[in-house]
Order: sequence, then C-alpha cells, then structure tokens
Amino acid sequence: MAPGRLLVLIGLAAALPVLGARTDVHAQQPRPAPASGIRILPVRGNIFVISGAGGNVVASVGRDGVMLVDSGNAASSEALVAAVRELSREVTAPRQVQKSCVGVTDCAWWNGSALLPTTSAPRTPKGVAGIVNTSFDPDHMGGNAAFMAAGKLPGARQPWIIAHEGALPDDPKAVAFESLPTESYFGEDKRLNFFNGEGVIVFHRPASHTGGDSVVQFRESEVIAAGDIVNMAQFPVIDLEKGGSAQGIVDTLNWLLDMMVVEHMMEGGTIVVPGHGRLTDSADVSYYRDMMTIITDRVRAAIKKGMTVDQVKGAGLTKDYDPRFGRNPAYTPATFIEAVYRSLNTKG
Repeated sequence: MAPGRLLVLIGLAAALPVLGARTDVHAQQPRPAPASGIRILPVRGNIFVISGAGGNVVASVGRDGVMLVDSGNAASSEALVAAVRELSREVTAPRQVQKSCVGVTDCAWWNGSALLPTTSAPRTPKGVAGIVNTSFDPDHMGGNAAFMAAGKLPGARQPWIIAHEGALPDDPKAVAFESLPTESYFGEDKRLNFFNGEGVIVFHRPASHTGGDSVVQFRESEVIAAGDIVNMAQFPVIDLEKGGSAQGIVDTLNWLLDMMVVEHMMEGGTIVVPGHGRLTDSADVSYYRDMMTIITDRVRAAIKKGMTVDQVKGAGLTKDYDPRFGRNPAYTPATFIEAVYRSLNTKG
C-alpha cells in the first residue's frame, strides 16, 4: 500500500469515533445567545444564520474563508465581527476531518466542500472574503464598514462588497465610503462561481422590497438568502421611494417557489433564510405568498371601486393576518396597506 494512502487511512481511523458521535452541524444545538444578543444557528452544510444584529446574516464558512449575505446594523457590528471570527475558528480549526452535512444520509467526507485535512496544530481562522448585500437598508449593510476595517488588520485580506446597482441607501450622505460596494452588478444575476465547494449565484429581483433587491442561492446546500422580500416578523416592507412594489413582491415570491425543491411529506428541501424571523421552507413561503397575493387583490379591488387610501386603511383588509404579521408597532397594518395602495394606484 502506498505510504500516502496509509496516512489517509490512519487519519480516517482516528476521526471515526468523532464522526460516529455526530459532529455534523445538523447534530449541533443552537448556541445560547451571549450578552451581545448575537445567536448562531447551523442551517445546512457550510451555511449558518446569525441573528440578533439587525437583519438576519447568512454565513458560508469553510476552506475559502467566510462569505456573508448582509452585515447587520452598525450598532451590533463590533459584536458581529467577533462572532463571525469565532465561528470561523470553530469550523476551520479542528484537527479531525470535517464531515459535510449536505445530504445527511449519504454524506461523503471527501467532497470538495467538506475536506479539511488533519493538521498538527489548529488552523488560523479564515477571514471574511466578501459580503453580498440583499439591499442597502441600514439593518442589512450597517456592518459593512466594520468588516472592511477588520480586513485591514495585519495578515487579513480586504473583503469585497457586492450589491445590485439599484440598491440605494436611505441617506447617501450618511453612508461611509468603506460601506459602499466595491463591485456593483446589473442585469438578472451575478455568478460568484465556487465558494467553499459550492456554486453561489446572486439574482436581482426588480421592484420588490426595493428596486435593487438581491437573492443569494447556495446551490449544493439548497439554501436561499431572500433578504426582506420574505420577512417572517411582519408584513413585507414596500419601499416605494427606492422602487419597491406590491406586485413585484408577489412575483418574486412566486419565483422563489419555482426555485425551491420540496422534499415530499418531509421537513426538508430548500431552506429560505428571510430578512427577519425564523428559517422557512416551501410551505412557509407559500403561505407568505398567498397572504401577499390575497391582500394585493383586495386592495386592487378596492381601488377599482374608487375607495380612497383612508377608506382602504380603515376597511380591515389585513384583519385575518394581523395576529401573525401585524404586531410590529413600527410597521403597522395601516402603514403596509397604504404602501400597497400607493403601489397599485397608478392614477395617483
């Protein structure tokens, strides 16, 4: 037997007791939230979701470093940078061969996304290679500058930042230069090729939450980061000033469902990470799509009847969905209905 193959077999034998103990991320429990409020939840494969820093942050962590989808808000940026650094250390530093969790029942340790060879000492944690902003809302890009600053430290590499050219900040004068995209894309999609062993595609979804929304698909992990097009904490925000529209959100939710793969009669298939709130599957996205479609149709019918915006706001058109999505005092059902009305009422 060749010496190289013998060494590989010895390494595997040493790792087997660990792998038998279910070290894959599916077996991990969510980490308790520290004092900062940051919480990390393993999703699937190399993908994690980080909450408690504004909008949900999605992290791909592995041999190529860390790719983030969104960067939370500015107030939590220091804690988020520390959490991402520690997550990278935990994922890439162990000496044993890491087992991929893509397809748990048939999990090949040797695939490109999983193989982290044994080492004689813990690895140095990989830094953040780049950030994709699903929009340029403050709770989704507020940490950009902090990660760029961390990339200037000795031995670190400068991250890139990608957003659609139509992604606009709330106040351009208040955005630091370091927070701005290093690269903007236009058109339907931006292919990032392979990162941490899987294809990554950034899709532009026009006139949805804003006019410059991006949706990020991790193709092998079957995880989609949807940004604020899906928001399990409230009704979707339609930012008319930035080019958002009610019908655009409906269209994008239908597009999402077309992109998703369903595991029949199982809690499986494609996982969608919303901009806020818990992880979702196809059933959740279908319910959210149905809610948005029904309310949009109700408002459209009210407009045809000649009802004013105040009459529509007082008509209780969201009443059957208010207990689930209408509990945010900063974004009330009346605010949502007014945005839908103004989006659909093209006659003014």
